[in-house]
Amino acid sequence: MEQSMMKYVGQMLDNRYEVLEIIGSGGMSVVYKTLDHRLNRCVAIKMLRDEISADSELKSRFQTEAQAVAMLSHPNIVAVYDVSHNKDMEYIVMELIEGVTLKQYMAEKGILSAQETTFFAAQICKALQHAHGHGIVHRDIKPQNIMIDKDGVVKVADFGIAALENRKSASRSDTAIGSVHYIAPEQAKGLEADARSDIYSLGVVMYEMLTGTLPYDADTPEEIALKHISGAARVPHELNPDLPPELEHITMKAMNAVLESRYQSADEMLADLDAFKKTQTRAETEAEHAERRARNRERESVFGVGKDLTDEQYARRRKRSRRVSFYTGLFAVGLVAAGLFVFLWNYMLRDIFSAAERIDVPDFVNQPYEDVVNNENYSDFRFTVVYTVDPDVPEGVIVRQEPEANKSMMRVPEGISVQLTVSTGVVMTEVPYVINWDYREATQEVKDAGFIVQTEIEASTTVTKDYVIRMDPAPGESLAAGSTVHLVISGGPELRMVTMPDLTSLSESAAIARIESNGLTLGAVYREANDAPAGTVFRQSTTAHTEVAEFSKIYIWVSTGPAETTTPDAPTE
Repeated sequence: MEQSMMKYVGQMLDNRYEVLEIIGSGGMSVVYKTLDHRLNRCVAIKMLRDEISADSELKSRFQTEAQAVAMLSHPNIVAVYDVSHNKDMEYIVMELIEGVTLKQYMAEKGILSAQETTFFAAQICKALQHAHGHGIVHRDIKPQNIMIDKDGVVKVADFGIAALENRKSASRSDTAIGSVHYIAPEQAKGLEADARSDIYSLGVVMYEMLTGTLPYDADTPEEIALKHISGAARVPHELNPDLPPELEHITMKAMNAVLESRYQSADEMLADLDAFKKTQTRAETEAEHAERRARNRERESVFGVGKDLTDEQYARRRKRSRRVSFYTGLFAVGLVAAGLFVFLWNYMLRDIFSAAERIDVPDFVNQPYEDVVNNENYSDFRFTVVYTVDPDVPEGVIVRQEPEANKSMMRVPEGISVQLTVSTGVVMTEVPYVINWDYREATQEVKDAGFIVQTEIEASTTVTKDYVIRMDPAPGESLAAGSTVHLVISGGPELRMVTMPDLTSLSESAAIARIESNGLTLGAVYREANDAPAGTVFRQSTTAHTEVAEFSKIYIWVSTGPAETTTPDAPTE
């Protein structure tokens, strides 16, 4: 769980948004489910992580996302309702999607049909058509960034590395981003991405939907990127022989490694998808007509329909037909009435005429997950599980539950839904090699491996400024996931000296802002009882007004208020 960002749960942001729970996280941000008290609806808030909010480049990238998605308004793009920028936090208020990602959908269903693939791909294409029309390139189209709501509507999300098409990136490292399994060849080469790069990624997503596998895979990201550049994927019909040739052609054209041979716009690709859908619909209609004609011919051969009839035979047949129609209609009305009664009873009347039965949710925390889900005494509950790395709790043991224990719930036929958070125990992971990497890329790489990152700046005449000098633990060592990796970053040949500000009597947030604005780094915050007003700084690790090297870590002590005093008991005789 995102422990450092859990502090926002239960808080009210801008006197409007009540943070309910964490529902997702990424390298730069955390997503919360939030209640908008002004409009009385649930929304999603994407908030920049505290530990990187001081990084001007990452903060700028986050603001670029806000700028990008705020320009867009389309039914296939996650809507943005509000954006907040202030000194304490950065967040975007977005539409809350109740559904699953396309990745989860594919994991459950396996290979998708041509009809489903075309249905999803056309909606993604419409989203790209709208974004590209506003000069915005997504640059990270993948199934994990595509939501499917309960009505089957596709919503393209996470413009976290989106770029305005007329804004050129500053360096090669900024452009070669995106998920390597879906990355366009030009992005893999470090070249500038454009609208055709998103089309390539959509082609890879279609390939995965139609075959159940990715077109390129290998042991390292570099090898996968080289395969994208070579453009030698197996044709989809080798993996799925039932695939329509026209849809295969659309897929392979979208993911053509040669830019000029690829679809040049989302409009062009959408036109081919629509044409394919019409062809499929026409073919299905013709098949239905052929089947109906065959049934009619069979009926004629059995009942003699079409033979010459006398007037008397015709009158008798017509009278019998009317009588059959009358009783058939009467029977149909009876069926509809019975069905309506069953529906009303199940969804309305039963609750009115039956006493609602309520039961208390048991306490599942600290119990083995397998024992709970296999216990017949818990048949009234329907369990879902999420996993968390918790080195303090053994593997397979329940850490949290929602709803909480002893909460009274109404018994329902499908079972009361309970989400269990289960510990994975200690997961040992190899520390990645990031020495001599740019600190931004190094920090992300270490976080992606499952670690917490702490950084320190020191002068170096041998390592370029902003690059990693050394790390602790050393690369290749095995470490429990969630542990801290310490990176020492080069500040260049000389670190300038700055004057240490006086932080005493400042509030905690004001002191942190003062530290960062003076080119220093917050080491840690300690809280102790003190006669100073609660919430104010009463001690700092470096004496005020002294000279200190920039980026030095500063530790502060914040008062929790005066210590409680106890009155001694009166002596007894």
